[in-house]
Amino acid sequence: MTIVHTIQGSRILVAIHGDLDLPTAAPLREALDELLDRYRDKGLVLDLSEVNFIDSSGLGVILGRYKRMTGRPLSLIGVRPNVRAVLELAGITAIIPVADAIRQTAKDQHA
Repeated sequence: MTIVHTIQGSRILVAIHGDLDLPTAAPLREALDELLDRYRDKGLVLDLSEVNFIDSSGLGVILGRYKRMTGRPLSLIGVRPNVRAVLELAGITAIIPVADAIRQTAKDQHA
């Protein structure tokens, strides 16, 4: 698994490449927590377009970051159908917005 992040205005965009499962959960959690600590005023967008598989460990990482984001937005983009099915079954799509692509706001375009 590889993780690449960029800052886009008021958001941290994190592209994840690879499976979200038990072996990758801890490194992903640590990387995301470090970013959230460094950029305390920014929301988080997880780009899952290169994620083919997610298990309960990966779901736990996403839910844990959701709980940690109090007052800051968290969203998921580029979710493949098989991963979306798992997210829906777990009820994550009911609490975390899922979009096909990132939306630019006027504020972000000038930041």
